[in-house]
Amino acid sequence: MTKTKKPEFRPNEFVVYPAHGVGRIISIEEQEIAGLHLELFVISFEKDKMTLRVPTHKATEIGMRSLSSPDVVTKALDTLKGKARVKRAMWSRRAQEYEQKINSGDLMSIAEVVRDLHRTDDQREQSYSERQLYEAALERLTREVAAVSGVDEAGAQKTVDAVLVGRAA
Repeated sequence: MTKTKKPEFRPNEFVVYPAHGVGRIISIEEQEIAGLHLELFVISFEKDKMTLRVPTHKATEIGMRSLSSPDVVTKALDTLKGKARVKRAMWSRRAQEYEQKINSGDLMSIAEVVRDLHRTDDQREQSYSERQLYEAALERLTREVAAVSGVDEAGAQKTVDAVLVGRAA
């Protein structure tokens, strides 16, 4: 992709911003910042009560993307069914890798983190940092599944939980 190509995002469309997850473009506005006229996407993240302004010419460069297609969501849910792949590295290094995967904005990577950190009742307790990473990944996954499927987050949460519980059986 060339850097001069403008992304085809429109107002009222859901997008995925790598560091924050799923948001909705409210509008496209022009502002003068430091003497430069910039065209900006105004993205609202309702659950976080946050509004983000992203220059339109930088959107794809920073990794902003449209929602995943339904078949990518299906693959991500299939990833959850797999066996957890936990590397034998130190926790700090694994935590760093999980954090990078979550902030990549890639649905498959996020699904891998959920799969690897999911614990059933009969498994050992998670540490606080493991639980934080797991919940962050689960929330990102659930929000995108909800937006793609057109259901609310509670419905998407049930879908994801059913897959994770089914895996343990």
